[in-house]
Amino acid sequence: MELPRRARGDELLRPGELLGLRQRLRNIARRHDLTTVVACAFDHRTRMLPFIYADTRMAPAGVRAIGSAMLDCGFNKTRIVLQQWNRHFRPSQMRLDGRTPDIFMVSSMQIHSAQCEALIRDACRIDPVHRPLIIVGGPKTIYEPWDVFSGDPLDPWGADVAVTGEEYILLSLLEVLLSIRADDESLRTTFMRARNSGMLDDIPGLVYARTDREGVAEELVDTGIQRLLGNLDELPHLVLGYQLLEPPSRKATLAPQALPASRIRRYSPIASLVLTLGCKFACPYCPIPAYNQRQYRVKSGQRIATDMARLGREYGLRYFFGADDNFFNDEQRTLEILETLARTEIDGAPIRRKIRWATEVTVHDTLKLREYLPLARHAGIRALWLGVEDMTATLIKKGQSVDKTREAFGLLRRYGICPMPMMMHHDTQPLMTRGPKPYGLLNQVRLLRKGGAISLQVLMITPATGSKLYAEAFTSGLAYESAGGRGVESHMMDANYVVASEHKQPWKKQLNIMAAYLYFYNPLRFLLALVRPKSKLYLADALMQLAGMCGLMQTIRRTLGWAIRLMRGNIRRKTAVPASRIPMRSADGALASHALPGTPQAELVQMNVKSPGESHKHSEESDVGAWPATN
Repeated sequence: MELPRRARGDELLRPGELLGLRQRLRNIARRHDLTTVVACAFDHRTRMLPFIYADTRMAPAGVRAIGSAMLDCGFNKTRIVLQQWNRHFRPSQMRLDGRTPDIFMVSSMQIHSAQCEALIRDACRIDPVHRPLIIVGGPKTIYEPWDVFSGDPLDPWGADVAVTGEEYILLSLLEVLLSIRADDESLRTTFMRARNSGMLDDIPGLVYARTDREGVAEELVDTGIQRLLGNLDELPHLVLGYQLLEPPSRKATLAPQALPASRIRRYSPIASLVLTLGCKFACPYCPIPAYNQRQYRVKSGQRIATDMARLGREYGLRYFFGADDNFFNDEQRTLEILETLARTEIDGAPIRRKIRWATEVTVHDTLKLREYLPLARHAGIRALWLGVEDMTATLIKKGQSVDKTREAFGLLRRYGICPMPMMMHHDTQPLMTRGPKPYGLLNQVRLLRKGGAISLQVLMITPATGSKLYAEAFTSGLAYESAGGRGVESHMMDANYVVASEHKQPWKKQLNIMAAYLYFYNPLRFLLALVRPKSKLYLADALMQLAGMCGLMQTIRRTLGWAIRLMRGNIRRKTAVPASRIPMRSADGALASHALPGTPQAELVQMNVKSPGESHKHSEESDVGAWPATN
């Protein structure tokens, strides 16, 4: 179930719209003394290959972007808390500037849902008189916003509002609230007034609850699909977000000051950057094209060079990862970025001598830009993560093949760029095959290593929220509900666990993934990497082997028990899409944009399909002062 597409021509914001909003908020912010805490939910049970190092050593781009936007707009009393570094943090005990924050935000991926819920629940323990406005965003709420609300009268908790979009949506919400906020009024009270009077319904990208009881959502109102920022140069400078990071701690409370600039590099030596967004391929298991409304969005080469240079000068950061969907997606825009970076100098030296960066591409586009790979090297690229998926193109066809993959890897090695393959294991792929066609998983891993790969990612194809195949995976009975008496939990949806399969012996699929990693990462390959490395970068191959072996131990420790449960059988399958149990509707009473099949629609929805003015009048007469706060 992909996200619906907005009307053609209405997918993007007008040029300069975000810049204007940022300026208006700067003018408003000076009249308000807001404090804000932004928390990044993180479930430590997800710590395994292929993310074992980057998950804690690279401060996530999403929460940094929100923090940068808040600071840029004049909200200086903002703190970013990463549960990667602060796993004992408790919102109920947080104090910033000596008081409970006015706003508490949570950003979460689907695999961190349990921790996201725990953070919201703990924030709801704060006395309602002092409780902050609870805003939840991130990939989880983009596709499943209902999961941050409770519809159970016996278990009241939940966010006040879910943001199903990017920075512009959050800032638009704040602009509306601050434009009507009364003196000494809590922002949460202001939110309730704005919600009940319909003032939020013209901001596409929000989901909020309507209720008669504290913490119990009787229905959810969905304001629609967001408009996207087309020109990424309009984003606030990401260097600002690093000024707001909470220092790593075992405490439940906040430190008096944010992490000093001199310690940023120690805890987050890799910086993730948003360079481009969007992909021209339409893989049925991937939600990226629909999320981006089939648009391709980029930063200019000059803005990227400025980002890298500032982060290097202010924090000493030298290693960057481009949070791209497919950096080589558009040849003309890619070349503009590479040519600009190749000409850039930092402190009198070419940028390639000061920084190292990597990003994600496809085999097809790598070959298409083969003559420009030397330029990519001069621009500072040292590694490329390639979506190989399946070299034989049995699973999905993106212009890759065995010969094309070999050719792409050979070209990258020739020019000093490390190829980093990303594989997807599936039901019909065996562990090994005989004969000339390398269909088996180990056959392909062997070819990739021989071709120069210094890292490997092997994940089981798993239903991804927002993808074409998501609903079908449940209605067809492909997805598991439990195995061996253990239920499938949210942290197991990272594709490391076999949680959706038609294979008669799914435990073999789980063991195949371990075998592939063990074949690639082992002490013998580590020793060989010391004397015959696959990379021109000094010790890069050996270091990746060490990191891989450490991650492999965690992968085996966490997934072997699940393999045993799969082996024992007693697998129960889901037959319905995990849709909202809370009724949802759009602001005008139609079907909600984010509702999945099976979502109930409240009878309330049917009551008023009137003119906009009449509906607004009704809401003012019946709702203002009548709807208590919702969590």
